[in-house]
Amino acid sequence: MGAVQTKLPSHPYYPLGVTIPEYTPNEAPVPVLLAALGGMLGFALLGASALALKVNPNLTKSNLALLCWFVMNGCLHCFFEGYFILNHATIASSQNVLAQLWKEYALSDSRYLTSDFFMLSIESITVFIWGPLCFANAISIVRDSPARYALRIIVCMAHMYGVALYYSTTLCETYFTGSSHSRPELLYFWVYLVGFNLPWAIIPAILLYDSVKTITRAIKALDKMDTTLDGHRHRTNGRKRAAEPKKTK
Repeated sequence: MGAVQTKLPSHPYYPLGVTIPEYTPNEAPVPVLLAALGGMLGFALLGASALALKVNPNLTKSNLALLCWFVMNGCLHCFFEGYFILNHATIASSQNVLAQLWKEYALSDSRYLTSDFFMLSIESITVFIWGPLCFANAISIVRDSPARYALRIIVCMAHMYGVALYYSTTLCETYFTGSSHSRPELLYFWVYLVGFNLPWAIIPAILLYDSVKTITRAIKALDKMDTTLDGHRHRTNGRKRAAEPKKTK
């Protein structure tokens, strides 16, 4: 009687049995991939900071930090996530640096290697709408535009909603189907899936609070000014009427 052979999966992704055609393991180690991504982002941030300070030498450190945040987001959304949108069908077999980064992250969410419709939809919105709006935020900061707070609120709400949607779909599918797209190890679930996305919930929440507080304070000051001007106009008109000679019949 022959021994029953169990076919081992040809890839390390979950759930077990998920189909990932033409998968090839990464050639570069994780530290090299992270260093490459960090180098590209660092170069972009240094260039953006230098250009921003040349255009607006009075840019404060806090505004420069905000500029870097939005430039980093714009780069990640438009280029890193844009690469996923354009190459989602071939990432599993590619050895491009960005493809290898996606294959490493996909250990926490294999939907990125299966051309999942939800991922393609949410990432397309991120690439074509939120990415350009992040760059618009950066430009508005350099120009000291009054519109910067409104733009900031829009992007912060988008990021918080996106993270909430991403977490909820992942956890709900695991709860209701018992099947997870993430490997169970601490590194992949808690560090990659939870930890890498958490800054896009925390930092936008802080910026949203600050923007709402600033706009509220400005509207209060404007309302107070309107009230003061109205009172001044009433007093002026009253004095004018009192100074007018009375008409005799």
